[in-house]
Amino acid sequence: MKTVIVKPEFIANSKSWKFVNVDTNAYEAVAIRDSIAKIASDRGELLEFNTDTGRAKRIKSTGHKNKVTNAPVAPKQEMMENPVLNFVHNEAVGLKPKTLIMPDLKWKYLVRSAMRGKNIMMTGPAGTGKTQAAKTLVTALNRPDFYFNLGATQDPRGTLIGNTHFKKDTGTTFCESVFVKAIQTENAVILLDELSRAHPEAWNILMTVLDPGQRYLRLDEHQDAPTIAVAPGVTFIATANIGTEYTATRVMDRALVDRFIIIEMEALDAVNEASLLKMLHPNLDNQIAADIAEIAAITRKECRSESPKLTSAVSTRLCVEIAGLIEDGFSLGEAAEVCIYPFFDDAGGLDSERTYVKQVVQKYCGAKVEEDIFNTGAPVNSNMPF
Repeated sequence: MKTVIVKPEFIANSKSWKFVNVDTNAYEAVAIRDSIAKIASDRGELLEFNTDTGRAKRIKSTGHKNKVTNAPVAPKQEMMENPVLNFVHNEAVGLKPKTLIMPDLKWKYLVRSAMRGKNIMMTGPAGTGKTQAAKTLVTALNRPDFYFNLGATQDPRGTLIGNTHFKKDTGTTFCESVFVKAIQTENAVILLDELSRAHPEAWNILMTVLDPGQRYLRLDEHQDAPTIAVAPGVTFIATANIGTEYTATRVMDRALVDRFIIIEMEALDAVNEASLLKMLHPNLDNQIAADIAEIAAITRKECRSESPKLTSAVSTRLCVEIAGLIEDGFSLGEAAEVCIYPFFDDAGGLDSERTYVKQVVQKYCGAKVEEDIFNTGAPVNSNMPF
């Protein structure tokens, strides 16, 4: 019979338990239920795991010959001598600003992928920090950067290749685009914003540029149609909104998506969102910050329900705008009137999305809200369905 003594540790980023062998100070691959791990952790106990039976029992940590004080041993010295790995594992997290609320694991993955020259696609709901994360990466790596909003361009060929001009005195001339210069800039970070809103012709042009086996752009607008190679170290970062609520987006070709690694940005929970609002607006009352975050959380939860009453939710970007209005002297009800309600359809009367959102907001406005959306004459918060 073989037993190992381990200490349970909760890893916040992955929301899972891992177990550190108290003799080797390294993670141990043991199958221990989360419920037992939590009890042991709360009571400051260790776990004795029988590798033959697969059973674990809690034991007192007092008196054990070795005590676990830290996570497993650092990566091997030869790994840390690699400058890329050293930067990713030892320096990258410290370069992430507090206002970018993104799990450290995803941030390190983003940094590592950029340093390895990968194509990166940031996905997730609007207002979750996709573009901010990409711009923060540029600052952290201190590399030349170029920005292209593909969702706003009406001329993909002109934006990505260039234009041909004819003048009577000089004849036909070709003027290459800024994008051509960008891909020839070694170690550049090129941000392709709102790729999911781009014209399909833009996707076709990018196919060879993003393909790791090709990495070139053909200037077919030029009379000689030369081929331009993507410079070494160039990283492409695209942002995309994916989902039925984004009506102006297009379903992207799978061949295009497969050219990227995907990093998904998630909506913040109420606690982190309130914390972000306070960081950005220090004069905001703590309770107001919590109320704004809870309103957003309710709309997101409703969007994910089996029979949702809402087709879209209040984004973090919108929460920040509401917080700014309140810091400037507006009430929560007034901020909601101008910032939140216009985003929700008022068709359908009492069954409309806007009516539902007004119900949510009124719960947090209390007596300050003067409007009776049900026209009952009763206090607005007398029959709240929460």
